[in-house]
Amino acid sequence: MPELPEVEVVRRGLERWAGGRVVAGVQVLHPRAVRRHAAGGADFAARLTGHRIGVARRRGKYLWLPLADAPYSVLAHLGMSGQLLVQAPDVPDEKHLRVRVTFADADGTELRFVDQRTFGGLSLHENTPDGLPDVIAHIARDPLDPLFDDAAFHTALRARRTTIKRALLDQSLISGVGNIYADEALWRSRLHYDRPTGTFTRPRTAELLGHVREVMNAALAVGGTSFDSLYVNVNGESGYFERSLDAYGREDEPCRRCGTPMRRRPWMNRSSYFCPRCQRAPRPTTR
Repeated sequence: MPELPEVEVVRRGLERWAGGRVVAGVQVLHPRAVRRHAAGGADFAARLTGHRIGVARRRGKYLWLPLADAPYSVLAHLGMSGQLLVQAPDVPDEKHLRVRVTFADADGTELRFVDQRTFGGLSLHENTPDGLPDVIAHIARDPLDPLFDDAAFHTALRARRTTIKRALLDQSLISGVGNIYADEALWRSRLHYDRPTGTFTRPRTAELLGHVREVMNAALAVGGTSFDSLYVNVNGESGYFERSLDAYGREDEPCRRCGTPMRRRPWMNRSSYFCPRCQRAPRPTTR
């Protein structure tokens, strides 16, 4: 699933191209694309048609289009390969086009949801008083949110009694961080992924949050991270941050800080990349 920088790049494109437009019609071309909308594709299309799209919003990895004239939102789950593309009507349909949204204005631009692996989808949900789709009300604020509370995060981090990478990927604690940017922030912080959260001091937590923000802002500046053609922005363009990664995907390559070969270890059905010299493993606890 794309992480915060990739989703934010898509959100900015939607804010520019979809905000304020009235939906003229919706075609659901594959039922799996709206499987999270319990009432089905016909209901999804009918309830969306005729409404005006508001300003695209995001929390962590979650992206949604609020309706300016109704109390619900279109939640977009990009999954592993979901793309929201803004296309002219004369552009041939993509091979894996799943949903087409047309608008009432004259230029004919379409919003297309394309998803090769069909893990993603679109769905309509009632809004909470805070303006979030109700199904993601439990998701924590992300570190780029101006209202993110650093002190509260530190308190919750120590109370969680887990390891630091598990905590960074816990979307109810801090949202938007996934495997790639967790490894990058931990490398910058010289922290091993298995360091217990109970050992963190306030300055150490503040330092880590600073690196999380730095790496995400750096990725945002170049359009996010694209390892293949599946992640693109609304114009179909890839991001370039993979060229700047210091840890993720660099197994056996020299650490950019000390020259030690980087290592990869299996971790929770994923991989963790780290420098064994700069990011020393915590000592085993004895009882």
